Amino acid sequence: MAAKKAKSATSAKSAKKKPAPEDFRSEALAQALEKQDVAAVALALRHGTTVVPLVKPGARDNPLDSGEVWTYRDPNSGDLALLLFSDARNKPDNLPPGVGIYTADWLRAFLGTHPITTVFLDIAGPHPMQASPEEILKALEA
Repeated sequence: MAAKKAKSATSAKSAKKKPAPEDFRSEALAQALEKQDVAAVALALRHGTTVVPLVKPGARDNPLDSGEVWTYRDPNSGDLALLLFSDARNKPDNLPPGVGIYTADWLRAFLGTHPITTVFLDIAGPHPMQASPEEILKALEA
């Protein structure tokens, strides 16, 4: 009987396991990027989630710690870019391994707080798109 209880406790733990980064995906954003449909991308960002690379993931025991977002700074111009992904599998391997999944409210606040000059969506493909922070903010407000 004890072996049975231990086995069911193990099953319960694995059922509560956090999703792996590869499980992070926004189907709506992926489909919109595939069609290169700007209106659908705006809708997906406004009502869905997006995958963001993290330099440092948040602390598991602190729900207020969402991690430190990775951004790209151009060494020549100093311009700062934010990379967003429809799927964690689309994130290039040369970026930090951590990812987070964020909502439109987070994206709006992040773009309003940081001096981002451009936003890349699925920069390494399969269907990349680029927008200015102003275009993204406008899409989030529509």
